[in-house]
Amino acid sequence: MPMQKNLYDSRKSYEKNALLESNLGGDPFVTFSKWFQDAEQSPDIEEANAMIVSTIGKDGFPKSRVVLLKEILEGAFLFYTNYGSEKAESIENHPKIGLQFFWPGLERQVIMKCDVEKVSREKSVDYFNSRPRGSQLGAWASHQSDSIISREVLEQQLAAVTSRFEGMEVPKPDFWGGYQCTPISFEFWQGRPNRLHDRILYTQTDGQWNFKRLQP
Repeated sequence: MPMQKNLYDSRKSYEKNALLESNLGGDPFVTFSKWFQDAEQSPDIEEANAMIVSTIGKDGFPKSRVVLLKEILEGAFLFYTNYGSEKAESIENHPKIGLQFFWPGLERQVIMKCDVEKVSREKSVDYFNSRPRGSQLGAWASHQSDSIISREVLEQQLAAVTSRFEGMEVPKPDFWGGYQCTPISFEFWQGRPNRLHDRILYTQTDGQWNFKRLQP
């Protein structure tokens, strides 16, 4: 019997801030940078760079998962993963994704629609070399998204690659690297009382960003 629970009364009032047109400029990256800085400095937020990546699978269903933003470079948001993973396969088949940041301690979220492409091999190598050795070995050990019989098998795979690279630098696997996600729209959401939240949508026309307010 599935667990049943009434969540009708599970709610809070959002009263921490406001998002007004008078405080916005023409560049959504400037607003994002300010919000991201606020999130990094907030004692209530542990990983400000945690973002939700949503892709469309070959089965036609969307799927979302949390990854870590590693850099904002030349108008793109960068993250790294296994190129053999389910999300990489989805990106290969449909190189358009959704990105979302949710910072509940600030009662804010940012939603983006993005075009996606792989970063250069040199960029992936540079980031891979900055990772802790354990993370480098983990990238080799895990065939991400493949089924596995048990946890013990995964630990055996890790032991094998640890032995393989003992006493030497761990090279970046060919099947591992980064993606750059270039936004075509930003939606900034600020929680407000009585569910009359602030929503500001930025879109581009002829290379120029414009924004408008959406009803909550």
